[in-house]
Amino acid sequence: MAIKNRFAELHSEISAWRQDIHTHPELGLTETRTAGKVAELLRSFGCDEVVEQVGQTGVIAVIKGNGGEGKSIGLRADMDALPITELTGADYASAEPGRMHACGHDGHTAMLLGAARYLAETRNFAGQAVLIFQPGEEGYFGARGMLEDGLLERWNIDEVYGMHNMPGIPVGHFAGCAGPFMAAVGNPTIKITGTGGHAAQPQNCIDPMPVAAQVILACQTIVARNAHPLDALVISLTSLKTDSPASNVIPETVEITGTVRALSDDLMKLAEKRIGEICAGIAISANVSIEFTFTPGYPVTVNDENAMDAALAVASEIAGEQNVNRSLSPSMGGEDFSYFLQKRPGAFINVGNGDSAGLHSPYYNFNDEAIPFGSSWLVGMVEARSPLS
Repeated sequence: MAIKNRFAELHSEISAWRQDIHTHPELGLTETRTAGKVAELLRSFGCDEVVEQVGQTGVIAVIKGNGGEGKSIGLRADMDALPITELTGADYASAEPGRMHACGHDGHTAMLLGAARYLAETRNFAGQAVLIFQPGEEGYFGARGMLEDGLLERWNIDEVYGMHNMPGIPVGHFAGCAGPFMAAVGNPTIKITGTGGHAAQPQNCIDPMPVAAQVILACQTIVARNAHPLDALVISLTSLKTDSPASNVIPETVEITGTVRALSDDLMKLAEKRIGEICAGIAISANVSIEFTFTPGYPVTVNDENAMDAALAVASEIAGEQNVNRSLSPSMGGEDFSYFLQKRPGAFINVGNGDSAGLHSPYYNFNDEAIPFGSSWLVGMVEARSPLS
């Protein structure tokens, strides 16, 4: 198996779909135009079933193979954009102020649309392919919403696969690893309440600002002194807000927010426990009130070993073994594909986007040259995991 020749023929058309979606980005769970365009194209391809509004704005398409009984293979692409102002200067740049496809979900959607067209034309597999166009990946728990809508049970999905483009990996290359692949996410919020007043009279106040500094610095010792040196844990406190109206006013309250990333549930629990203990201890010593809350985000994305072996084997057939990294280091980024992998075996891999700006940058743009590789891999997973007898 190499790149499917059909995708060379379809490349300009798939690129046009991608660029149209790029021009009209929609945030999580509001992807009505995108979902409508996806559903219209899927019906035009002759898919056996197209269902809209799964998990609010998600779209499902089913394509039955010519080989009779076989597996039901799920393929997923995300559709949502980000609240970022685009600075690429592309001819097809975002027409929506403050919104852009800064993570390549437009490319993921286009590659899966290309795969859908090919699968509907050829049907060179047994069982069925279930194409999952998912909303709300960027923090809106879109995968969980589709699962709550009965996605896996309604379409009897046996295995599920997905991919993400990755800047810095050359176009035509793939990368992945079995086991933990992307981190779990937790969101701490720490509200410190003291006694505000005039900044020239600190003796009459209980200043929460130095307390906030204590908390921020103490939390960094969790990674350095509580986690095992070989464990992957990140604690980043990234935002500090006060209610001070002027530079000469000591605030009453300070709120700190941030993110925790970990490659295991135990590490995430450790971080939550220790941040809470640090807040409680400093509150007593500084004579302030500290309210600590911890909101869980996405769980760890864990690739099934056998499924990842199959995913990388297909990638190798497409790109050549020399262009496949089988031992990619896990990422501390989060991904809600993790919810699918909690329920079914499957794999999530990276496909090269070349020397582009980084993900979530206002200068990022999906590389259309990656389309034939991504679409070929998606098709290849269906044909490999549920082959004709």
